[in-house]
Parts: sequence; structure tokens; C-alpha cells
Amino acid sequence: MESPSTGETTRIAARASIVDSFKGCGLSGVRIDKEELRRRLLMPQYLRFAVRDSIRLKDPTAGESHFLNRGEENVEPPEAPMVVFINPHSGGRHGPMLKERLQQLISEEQVFVLADVKPHEFVRYGLKCLEMLADLGDSCAKETREKMRVMVAGGDGTVGWVLGSLGELIKQGRVPFPPVGIIPLGTGNDLSRSFGWGGSFPFVWKSAVKRSLHKAIAGPVCRLDSWHVLLSMPVGEVVDPPHSLKITEECALDEGLEVEGELPEKVTCYEGVLYNYFSIGMDAKVAYGFHHLRNEKPYLAQGPIANKLIYSTYSCTQGWFFTPCSSDPSLRGLRNILRMHVKKVNCSEWEQIPVPSSVRAIVALNLHNYGSGRNPWGNLKPEYLEKRGFVEAHADDGLLEIFGLKQGWHASFVMVELISAKHIAQAAAIRLEVRGGEWKDAYMQMDGEPWEQPLSKDYSTFVEIKRVPFQSLMIGGG
Repeated sequence: MESPSTGETTRIAARASIVDSFKGCGLSGVRIDKEELRRRLLMPQYLRFAVRDSIRLKDPTAGESHFLNRGEENVEPPEAPMVVFINPHSGGRHGPMLKERLQQLISEEQVFVLADVKPHEFVRYGLKCLEMLADLGDSCAKETREKMRVMVAGGDGTVGWVLGSLGELIKQGRVPFPPVGIIPLGTGNDLSRSFGWGGSFPFVWKSAVKRSLHKAIAGPVCRLDSWHVLLSMPVGEVVDPPHSLKITEECALDEGLEVEGELPEKVTCYEGVLYNYFSIGMDAKVAYGFHHLRNEKPYLAQGPIANKLIYSTYSCTQGWFFTPCSSDPSLRGLRNILRMHVKKVNCSEWEQIPVPSSVRAIVALNLHNYGSGRNPWGNLKPEYLEKRGFVEAHADDGLLEIFGLKQGWHASFVMVELISAKHIAQAAAIRLEVRGGEWKDAYMQMDGEPWEQPLSKDYSTFVEIKRVPFQSLMIGGG
């Protein structure tokens, strides 16, 4: 058993209770005037229409006519221009109701449903439109772009999708980076908890929507590490990765490591960015099955509590709890297929880390929250940290905490925080080499988005995780 948490107070604070959720949404009893809130958020009409047309036509110059026809009136930008992205499929699928309420509070043009407008389209055409108008001398467009804040209504995967799209701004030198706040609609909502927005959203109250927007106007801006994920696999293997992983022609794995398996002549590569965690093993397998179950039977997705109950029940059917009774090789320890190297803090050399024989799932975690508000790494005592060569974990420390989960019983005790997970390492970079053999496939998960990863008998599959050189900006919710 690993070192336990240092105190009951810290453990309780990490859990997401209903009261915490209400506080996260700002339900403090303070009345917020709807018209006053709208005045502080609403972009001038000509800018709203310019952004709308640029996105629709996929042309950042399409909104120029609205600027030229705006008249001579001197238009002032709002205090906190804001756009909101909604994932209608997250959590209890309450996106359509939330969309209606947000459009009443802000405007139709500043609320985007992800099924209609993708985050990268907003970056490439909407924000670019404001930047082009600013270059034409439009001071209102310039200030609106500089003050822009983004809210995301969805789960961890949705937030990561939006953050990844906004990250393109840094690569292109288009600053500033809009800070991002969260309306938690997902099942886990660990990113939301980490930045004070609570674990679930009381969507039935219009006042909760107003208070979330009110808090996002002047909330403090925090920093979040981002991690680049590169997946390299032999050509010919068919994989259906999450939207956060995109195919890429650039597949430059670190050459400072020897590989155990053979290297194929041709590879297929995917890349993406993670913000919370990457995992491989049984936890990802259970999540993969649950996602498919929920998509096949959407009537089961009635809200975060229902989702968690179904998830817990479903996990009991997947062989995690009764491994010795199963002959399926995919239910055995990860050591049979996995070879792991890491770069530790302030170290440029790769170091091989043994995979414990008992471990059935390995998680690389960036935040304190995992699995709906749990802290499996634990709040470790200073003497234990010193003994293991660890440092205190933070979301902006340039390190990932790597831990293991054994059988389902062990994972259950970890999730209720009776014990910590199996501490493996802290790393500034991670390299996983996965081999096939008896295993036909493995299951992986990235920020709540799982997929089935086919394995080759002849060649290795690689996952390499390295920190992105810039940090994302998050709005603190409380």
C-alpha cells in the first residue's frame, strides 16, 4: 500500500459533493441582473455578424462588409466579450436546453453548438476576422479580440478539444490566448473541479447559468500544462481514435532509445494534446465499453449521477475484479505487453521504469482530479516525497504523475480514497512501447476519450508524451 493522504480535511475537499457543485456554479444567493450581464458580455452587432459570416463562409474576410457599413457611430466594446461552446452529447445531454438559455443571456451569434461550429473554425475564421478588422483600424474589434474569454459547456474531452484548437494561436504567434472557463456537463468533469467550477451543473436553474457567466467575467486566470501525445503504429492497422488525435505525416520519435521490438518500414502516426490524463489498460477498456453502451442506448444518459451508477455496474462485468478466473490474455498484467521509459525532472536522459507485475492499468495524470474528483496520487507527506524523489504535484509544474491500478478491488479502494494508487514515477516525458503477442489489442484513453488500439505481433506501437512549450490559460471558478 502506498502512502495515505495526509488528512481527512484534504480528502473531503477533493471530493465533489452536491454542495461543492452548487458553489462551483456560484449559487451564493446574490441576484444578478440579466440586462446588466448582457451588457457586459454582448459584442456589438456588426462584430457578431462579421464573425458569424466568416465562420459560415469559412473566410475571415467575409465580415469586412459589416465593418464598412457600420456607420459613423463610435461603438464601444463590452467589458468581457465572451463566446460559449456547447457539446450537446456531454453528460446528461442537456446541451439544447443550455443553448436556449445562453442565447437569451448573450446572443445567438456568441453561442456555438459543436455539432455546427468546430473550435478550430472559430479560431481560423472567427478570431481571424476580428484580427483582420483590427488591422484595418477598427479599435473596437481590436479590443474585443484582446478581451475575449471562452466558456466550454461539456466534459473533459470537450474542454481539451477547445483548448487544443486555441493552442494553434500560440503556434501562429496570434496573441493573446483567450482564457477558458467551464460549465461542467460531462460525467467526470475533473478539469472543471480542478479550476473551481464544480463537478456537475444544476442546469435546471436559470440563475445558475447567469452566475457562471458572471464569475467568468472577472475570474482569476490560472496556468495549465499541456502535453503533446504522439501515437506511432504500423501501417495497415485500423484504429478509430478520438477527435483529440489527428493523423499527421510528422512522426519523429525520440531516437535516443533502443526499441525492443522490430520497427516497421512504414508507420501511421496520430498526434494530439492532453490536459488531464493518459491511460492504458483496464480503466480504458471499461471506459471504452461504457461509451459504446451510452451511444447505443442514449436513454441511459440521464445525468452525471445516472452515468456514474451505470459506469460502476458496467465495470463489474469486464473481468477487472475476477482476473484469476479468466484466461483472456488482455486481462493480465500490463508488464506482458508494455515497456516504459521516462525523463525525470531536470534530466535529459531516458530511464527505463519497470512495470509492476500486478498493475492492470497505468495512468499519467496532470491534475489532482481523476475519475470524477478522486485524487489517486494522494496528498503525500514531505518525508515520503523526499524518500521517493518526488515533488509536490501541481497542474503547472511540468510533470506528470504516473500511477498504477491493480485489480478492480484495488481500484475501488483508491477511488474512495482509502488508499493511494501504486506510485510509479513522476516524469517530464514518457515513452511507451507496446508489443502484441497473445494480445490482439489494447485500450487507451486520453482525457476521457477512450479507443481500442490494435497491436501487431511483429512490430511495436509507440506512445510518446512530451510537454508543450506553452501553457494554456484557465479561468478560475471560485
